[in-house]
Amino acid sequence: MTLKISVAQLNFVVGDLGGNAKKIIDAARSAYAQGVRLLLTPELSICGYACEDLFLRPAFIQACDDAVKTVARELAGLKNLCVVVGHPSGGGNRTRSVAVQNRFNAASVLCEGATLATYAKRELPNYQVFDERRYFTPGQGVCVFEAGEVGQKVKVGLLICEDAWFEAPAQLAKEAGAQLLAVINASPFHVGKGYEREQMMRQRVQSCGLPLVYAHLVGGQDEVVFEGHSFALNADGALAGRAPSFIENNFVVHASLAQAAIDLEATVAPERSAEADLWDALVLGVRDYITKNGFPSVLLGLSGGIDSALVLAIAVDALGSDRVRTVMMPSPYTADISWIDARDMATRLDVRYDEISILPEFEAFTKSLALDFRGLAEDATEENIQARIRGTLLMALSNKFGSIVLTTGNKSEMATGYCTLYGDMAGGFAVIKDLAKTTVFKLARWRNENDPYGTHPHPIPERIITRPPSAELRADQTDQDSLPEYDVLDAIIERYMENDESMEEIISAGFDRAEVEKVTRLIKINEYKRRQSPVGIRVTHRSFGKDWRYPITNKFRA
Repeated sequence: MTLKISVAQLNFVVGDLGGNAKKIIDAARSAYAQGVRLLLTPELSICGYACEDLFLRPAFIQACDDAVKTVARELAGLKNLCVVVGHPSGGGNRTRSVAVQNRFNAASVLCEGATLATYAKRELPNYQVFDERRYFTPGQGVCVFEAGEVGQKVKVGLLICEDAWFEAPAQLAKEAGAQLLAVINASPFHVGKGYEREQMMRQRVQSCGLPLVYAHLVGGQDEVVFEGHSFALNADGALAGRAPSFIENNFVVHASLAQAAIDLEATVAPERSAEADLWDALVLGVRDYITKNGFPSVLLGLSGGIDSALVLAIAVDALGSDRVRTVMMPSPYTADISWIDARDMATRLDVRYDEISILPEFEAFTKSLALDFRGLAEDATEENIQARIRGTLLMALSNKFGSIVLTTGNKSEMATGYCTLYGDMAGGFAVIKDLAKTTVFKLARWRNENDPYGTHPHPIPERIITRPPSAELRADQTDQDSLPEYDVLDAIIERYMENDESMEEIISAGFDRAEVEKVTRLIKINEYKRRQSPVGIRVTHRSFGKDWRYPITNKFRA
């Protein structure tokens, strides 16, 4: 007995129901021609993940139902092919502003134009970026269906994402006769997440004694990225196959009966470094945000510093040199080496490079404010004026030419407010918003040592990586004038913001009390800035965005 399974590791667009249905249909027809008789698509594949409050609209649920029927109808002639399609199901009725809770995160098994079964997800995550209890009701049933040619059927137990992280759903499927588990998923990327999933599923198959095929989504959706990395495990936990990450893939798994048990076999993509995953996640996040939203190109301020250099390298890898424009906007405090390094990098990456001095605008602002500022020393006000002039120039170019502005602020800056509202925060997409400054340096070095797409070796001038970081908004300025050393700063941010350690716990771990109090205070008082920052790519298990929901007005200080 043999069953050929295909995981359609596809990149869907939220709300593009017709386009998503066509992708599933095309994948099914192609797989069927190769002898596949079970096709798995990711969680909520018909509508994309996550649709957020679209799920509350009855018209949206109805359109999803119609799209599933289209898939079934178009594949009706493919004999003995089972296709698992993820979709929302149930009522979309509303009473005033309160949604009736009869909606499910579901998957249907389609075969020869009919729906063999529909399964509703039992375990609904409601942590980190997940809000599934806002939209769905937990399912209660079990789904086991037969797939394969007549006389060679395999009983498949269907689970959806979080179900597989708990023992009961898999065990119930086994008790209902399942010989193989099929798990469909849409779980956002953070560094190391793919291998965490493998390990968790290894525990699952070993506890229930069934092999497992794990179908995962790929692509970028606003803040989150899905890395693919679908895989198959045999009942003993051994890896049977792994799909490549961050690309669409038809991942084929061969299931055969061996000594009364199902044995799985597939190709195995090699393990990857954290930096390689991180780079591809950022590249995919930029490419999909720009492409899916219809922007023709991107624009960024190139300062000669490490942050804008890294964003430029990511943008070029994502979009190509012809869709990226850079603008150097020197001030009276811009060092000569910043000009030189910015020009050098633009040349290396073959992007359009322009220089627009902000000196005339800065002098005009200074003159206009001279009377009000008379007798007062220069401070952060004058620094912020320069940043806001740059933001205004970039947004003017964006308006005129339709290019979206990529901001270049990192997580360390976002945490501590070391950024200017309506200045360097002005833009449409924050590429490295979730990268700590120490990670920025690490990733820049990695990219200089690796050319993952074979187009631009060593894109970042070495001096950009080695020189002390500076906003260059006053004479002889460095970041460390205002902040602790970045290795200390980032460690405190990680412990406090990402891991929820208290101030006393951090101090007990050996950090200086004054520095801990300073950093945590900065995190708290700058929430109002973060609320007004552009959306950015999430790559850690806790980012400033959907993961972080703290009040602006807040007196809690522990």
